[in-house]
Amino acid sequence: MELVELLFRAEKRLSGLHPLVADKARALIRKAYEEGIYIIITQGFRTIEEQNRLYALGRTKPGRIVTNARGGYSYHNFGLAFDVCVCNVFKGTLIPSWSLDRRWFRVGQIGKLLGLEWGGDWKSFKDYPHFQYTFGLSLAQLRAGKKPPSAVVAKK
Repeated sequence: MELVELLFRAEKRLSGLHPLVADKARALIRKAYEEGIYIIITQGFRTIEEQNRLYALGRTKPGRIVTNARGGYSYHNFGLAFDVCVCNVFKGTLIPSWSLDRRWFRVGQIGKLLGLEWGGDWKSFKDYPHFQYTFGLSLAQLRAGKKPPSAVVAKK
């Protein structure tokens, strides 16, 4: 599996994210790849409606609970969060691996070194695939219309 392919696959899911957050996601893919860990981006920006559909799972719709955040209460809704999945490679094909192993925890560490908040550190609802960069803004501030800075240079 080539790095360029992982980065190419990520681009569609990175659209809609704040440019700095998208850059940090790309850096996470690169740094994990350097350690032999292959990750894909599974989610980026989510609309309020998409968030509400996810929130309904395991509550008013069949399925298991996958989020505690209603629409407007997730950094995904403001382009400041993304989710990943660690993958295995079998005969050149990426196979998502949702089983927690050392690679997931290493990806979490790498993300934190890049300045991202990792959902695997959360106390009440561990969200191992989740990373966010909030610019110090609360969800209440974002819902009220406050915006993160638009011209930010990513630290490499």
